[in-house]
Amino acid sequence: METFSLISIISIAVFGSFGHCIGMCGGIVVAYSSSKIKDEYTKLRQIIAHLMYGFGRVTSYSILGAIFGFLGSVIAFTAMTKGILFFITGIILVLIGFSLLGKLKFLTKVEHSFSKSKAYQKIFRQVVSSDSFFSFYFVGILNGFLPCGFVYVFAITAASTANVLEGAFVMFIFGLCTIPALFVLGFFIGVFKQSKLRDVFMKLASILVIIFGLFTMYKGFVFIASQNNMMIEHNHNINNH
Repeated sequence: METFSLISIISIAVFGSFGHCIGMCGGIVVAYSSSKIKDEYTKLRQIIAHLMYGFGRVTSYSILGAIFGFLGSVIAFTAMTKGILFFITGIILVLIGFSLLGKLKFLTKVEHSFSKSKAYQKIFRQVVSSDSFFSFYFVGILNGFLPCGFVYVFAITAASTANVLEGAFVMFIFGLCTIPALFVLGFFIGVFKQSKLRDVFMKLASILVIIFGLFTMYKGFVFIASQNNMMIEHNHNINNH
């Protein structure tokens, strides 16, 4: 994976976690922190509980990354189609970036529809009400499969790798980078939820998504152009013979 891509993924994930994830997943963190974190829990036990929740999300994201990486490999069966995949991925990332900035509205309904489904709410209530300490991990897994603008960003990026392991790695890195923000929220509920700093992080992450999208479009254009040049050169050589 290119250094620029890796730095972009980490930067978007860190800023996005403080900007978007706290607003999107904050309610879930508040719910399990209020109902499942017992007064008699030691600080160490609380830390482990929050980390189990975080790694539950990382598990879900890694699975999604592997799936999208596989789907990308099916689509990108030639260098030309990989270039087209990069280009389309870049366009979608730019659109998502503008949506996260509030300039477009197509993400809003999709993000909240699944979490409001009766089936999901029923499973979530059962897991949250469980006394099992391991249930923190399952809360994280459920949370990880919720539709989310930034999950879309990294799922699409995972697809553009056209590789199962690289796709899983992209989403794994994303998941790891979101743990600190939600971990802090779990300990200090409400500190960041209404913070102006959160809006700054959100805008920074959205702008980075747009820049990363433009870079991905450029990569796709270079791929397509190089393949076209190779085809022209190949045809020219054939004609000369």
